[in-house]
Amino acid sequence: MGRFFHFLGVGSEVFLQSCLKENLESKKPQRFAQRFSLRITSANCKAFLMKDMEKITHFLAGSQRQLINFVRIGIFIVMAWIGGLKAFQYEADGIIPFVANSPVMSFMLNKKVSDADNYKLHKNKEGEVVPENIEWHKANGTYVFSYGLGTVIVVLGILVLLGIWFPKIGIWGGMLTFGMSIVTLSFLITTPETWVPNLGGTDFGFPYLSAAGRLVIKDIIMMGAGLVVASESAKRIMSRRQAAE
Repeated sequence: MGRFFHFLGVGSEVFLQSCLKENLESKKPQRFAQRFSLRITSANCKAFLMKDMEKITHFLAGSQRQLINFVRIGIFIVMAWIGGLKAFQYEADGIIPFVANSPVMSFMLNKKVSDADNYKLHKNKEGEVVPENIEWHKANGTYVFSYGLGTVIVVLGILVLLGIWFPKIGIWGGMLTFGMSIVTLSFLITTPETWVPNLGGTDFGFPYLSAAGRLVIKDIIMMGAGLVVASESAKRIMSRRQAAE
């Protein structure tokens, strides 16, 4: 990755120097100096950009393995961070609308959405501490569930990261990330809070995603990333088998 950033830095510097030199040698240097702007001749700069893009293309084509490893590192950072936050009260409280409405997860909680005393009566804003609500969440099993979920997410992140060195583990990490993303995206169907509610405005329901919905929809990226890293791990395994034959 160091080569990549060095290349971008050098390329940008050369590009600006080339265009600056051309403008300084133009027929109107005084106007250029007064306006402090670059009068770039499109032909020369376009030719330079085409040449530069050719170098970038070759670099990207030859750095696919390193860039996929960068994706792995990104997945790990996201999962380790978010998974770790599940140990804190505000984050645990925040996931309950998703969990309570999910047919895949709701059975792990003690309270049901259909109960008169459900989670909607005990929401805590982020950073807010309401002892009565916290006690309700303890009785609901909110924090125990959150600790378990956070542990699973961190482990998935570690599996993905280990794929850099161990492709078999990388396949599992990638596929489990894909599966986790499917569950997360299902919240768009099961969780009412992912859509803007009808509070008198004209924009509500589908396709108007709420803040929670906008957070969930991004898991499409995580889904694709999981498949990409799993595919690259599988490719390495196949290459080793062919080399052994």
